[in-house]
Amino acid sequence: MGGEGTACGAFANTCDELRADRRRFLVTGGAGFIGYATARRLLELGQTVLVLDNFATGKQKHISELRTLSKKHGSFSFCKGDIRDIEICRDVAGSVDIIIHLAALGSVPRSIADPLTSHQVNVDGFVNILTAAYQKSVKRVVYASSSSVYGDHPSLPKRESEIGTPLSPYALTKAIDEQYAAMFARAYAMEMIGLRYFNVFGPHQDPDGPYAAVVPKWIAALRRGERVRIFGDGKTSRDFCYVENAVQSNILAACATAEKAVNQVYNIAVGQQTSLNELHRGIVDRLVAHKKIDCIEPPVYEDFRPGDVRHSLADVSKARELLGYQPSHSFDAGLDETIVHFAE
Repeated sequence: MGGEGTACGAFANTCDELRADRRRFLVTGGAGFIGYATARRLLELGQTVLVLDNFATGKQKHISELRTLSKKHGSFSFCKGDIRDIEICRDVAGSVDIIIHLAALGSVPRSIADPLTSHQVNVDGFVNILTAAYQKSVKRVVYASSSSVYGDHPSLPKRESEIGTPLSPYALTKAIDEQYAAMFARAYAMEMIGLRYFNVFGPHQDPDGPYAAVVPKWIAALRRGERVRIFGDGKTSRDFCYVENAVQSNILAACATAEKAVNQVYNIAVGQQTSLNELHRGIVDRLVAHKKIDCIEPPVYEDFRPGDVRHSLADVSKARELLGYQPSHSFDAGLDETIVHFAE
């Protein structure tokens, strides 16, 4: 896997097909991290993109940038609204061919602190999107699931057919979403594709706030000269997935034509296990190389957090076989590009 981010194989073919045949996409959560990157790529491919977002975690500047991009590529429109409002969901679903549903409240700690809101957004909102899609004859919905659905299942690597008991309200909401998607596929002859993202990171990810993701949060802390907090002994591991890999999977899933590829869930990751200690060292080394930090304080180790999975590593062979997914960025290549972005 290289770090250039160039499209190859099935993804390159899909991009060519989209350039030749414009489609209408709804991207929910398109002002957020993965949503913005997905909407941006679709516009670059000349597509018609409608974004729905309420700015709970998304950024207004992302919408401004998408509007600017659409002056050269594609066609863009924006609706400020909440997926918990079924009427808004119906309105936006009525003008599109495909929905890429990325709107959600992420973060395991957030869901433990406030399980009710996580359920309302991630489950009630999801059912609203599915209902609106059915009522407005949108046949395909691609939706974000999560590696957290594997819960306490001990096996590594994680395979789609083997899941355990969810360890947090957030994980449970994503497991419920998968069940709802399967039911809508059966009851209403709709096409559903779920993508279990594994710890997506990259440029434009929010480094601020109590529930910020680990990579941007640590980069920002180290640049301020602060010590990084690691929950546990630092041996906890994740399969960190660069955002362009997630974007690729969204577009491949949206355009997949093989019958056997539809009504499935897929792991989306790299297939590379990295401990938190290794992540910390990787960020530090790169910031030093870019001359962004001098004095390096060791991390502070604190108690394990409730709801955290100990180890995570994806088997991505199913996505490779049925979607043609081929990660463009390894963990190291993705971290290189992320550091360049945040170090500017």
